[in-house]
Amino acid sequence: MTEAILLVGGRGTRLRPLTVHTPKPMLPAAGVPFLTHQLARARAAGVEHIVLATSYLAEVFEPHFGDGSALGLHLEYVTEEEPLGTGGAIRNVASRLHSGPDEPVLVFNGDILTGLDIGALVRTHETSGADVSLHLTRVTDPRAYGLVPTDGAGRVLAFLEKPQTPEEIVTDQINAGAYVFRRSVIDTIPAGRAVSVERETFPGLLAAGAHLQGMVDSTYWLDLGTPAAFVRGSADLVLGKAPSPAVPGRCGDRLVLPTARVAPDAKLAGGTVVGEGAFVAEGARVFGSTILPGAVIEPGAVVTDSLIGTRARVGERAVLSGAVIGDGAVIGAHNELREGVRVWCDARIPAGAVRFSSDQ
Repeated sequence: MTEAILLVGGRGTRLRPLTVHTPKPMLPAAGVPFLTHQLARARAAGVEHIVLATSYLAEVFEPHFGDGSALGLHLEYVTEEEPLGTGGAIRNVASRLHSGPDEPVLVFNGDILTGLDIGALVRTHETSGADVSLHLTRVTDPRAYGLVPTDGAGRVLAFLEKPQTPEEIVTDQINAGAYVFRRSVIDTIPAGRAVSVERETFPGLLAAGAHLQGMVDSTYWLDLGTPAAFVRGSADLVLGKAPSPAVPGRCGDRLVLPTARVAPDAKLAGGTVVGEGAFVAEGARVFGSTILPGAVIEPGAVVTDSLIGTRARVGERAVLSGAVIGDGAVIGAHNELREGVRVWCDARIPAGAVRFSSDQ
């Protein structure tokens, strides 16, 4: 297997305001666009040619990655004029593939951080003779995912979308967002319209008697679709919990990019990333957070499990926990922002305007 399709067209609505100016796969995780980690892992598994299926803010991908030669890859870009869903996006790029009808093509989603053994998935596909093979993982609470029960040999029995009752939860195995398709199967997906592989393609293949094989791989897996998950994924890359050959430095408690500045008495821990040109001032404490390029953390501020957008500013002695601060936003001194708050791009919160505790 030397070819892959990478689905990077989503609008990233669950991640706004982070995705107002930047498509989700291009958000920095552990100091580089998240997509860099996926490309590097695919290359390490032997993939040589990757077609990126783009849509939202499609114009930002090629200027950054070019033809892929810097990563040892050959990259091509196909932009959807209108969103086509996962299946439609796969079909839309089929003309760029070089594989023969029976050869395997890897397909993976642009928002999944995983330690999947890609080679093992391809070997499972080839030895089982499957039409499509799916990476499956086990989760504690599967209600937010599509369930994929299999028989004793790993053959897929059904696709059950987002069960809500205990009776519907027949397995803890979920679709983990990476597949190997027999090349000819891609050509059977309807062209020119929106198609969901999860709701249409896979159930349709199963009903037609096709062989769909599941491979359970319970190594690291995280859907980066929410701000909290994205911050955690970036921290796990820095800490070495999530594997990637693209982390720009040694794994450890912190990652400070070359042009960033950190005061000697500032404390960084928990997989914190300080991006290019960012500044963390004296007495600040930053834990498990991502500070994007050009952002400023002023003296005495405390930032925990948060993401601070490009050129944003967190004021003196402000306290942030589980917060997302959009690009260019300014958080005044002595504010206290807690779990789940999202401050939009270029917004300004005056000093002392938001508190969760008394002013004492």
